[in-house]
Amino acid sequence: MKHIGKMKNNNAKIVVVYRTLPGDSKSALVVGTGNMNDSWHDSLMSLVQESAGQEANELADVLSVRKFPDGRTMLEALHLGGHLKKVPTTGVIMTPSSNASIALNELNDLIAKQKGITVDELAVTDGSRPNKRPAVKDDPTKTTSSSVNSGEEVLSSETVTAEPVSITEELSPTQMRSKADKLFKEAQLLRKEADAIDPPKSRKIKEVVTDAK
Repeated sequence: MKHIGKMKNNNAKIVVVYRTLPGDSKSALVVGTGNMNDSWHDSLMSLVQESAGQEANELADVLSVRKFPDGRTMLEALHLGGHLKKVPTTGVIMTPSSNASIALNELNDLIAKQKGITVDELAVTDGSRPNKRPAVKDDPTKTTSSSVNSGEEVLSSETVTAEPVSITEELSPTQMRSKADKLFKEAQLLRKEADAIDPPKSRKIKEVVTDAK
C-alpha cells in the first residue's frame, strides 16, 4: 500500500505526505499516526486506503482537498495541529505490503530513474500550478540524517520530534483535473514498481495455470 511506512530507528508507524521537498530531496514530510485522536486517525487511514489515496503520486495532493469529520481541510488541520514533520528519507522505511519494504531514499531513486529525471526534480510540481510545497527552514537544532543514523528517535508511537512546516495549499477543480492526468501516469509507474516488489497473487495464480497447460 502506497504512502504507508515506519521510522527506521524505532518502527514508529507513519504516513508519508511528501516523499521529497523542494530544494531538499533528502527530506520527506510525514505524519506520525500514533499521536492523533481516533476520528482523525480513522479518516486519514481510510483516505490512504481508498483509490484516490492510492492513485495519488503525493498524498498531500488529496489531503489538500479532503476534510476531516469536523469540517477542516486535512492538510491544513494536520499542519496546525503540529502533526506534519520533516524527516530524512534515509530514516523512513516504506511498507507497500506486510512482507515487502524499501527505504524511502531508495524508492525515490527508483522512481526518478523510471521518469528519467533526478531525485531533486521529483520535488518540482508540474506546470499546472505554482510550486506551493511547504517552505521548510533549516534549523541546526532539529533532526538531521546524521541523527537518524546515530539512533536518535525521530518518531515514537506517541510523539513526533522532527521539524514542522508551513502548509497553505488549495487546489481548484480545474487544477485538480489537470493534476489528475499526470498523477494517473505516475500511478501506473508506481504500480509497476510495487508489482516488481510484491507481485499480485492473481498474477501468480495465472502463471501457475499457464505453466500447467
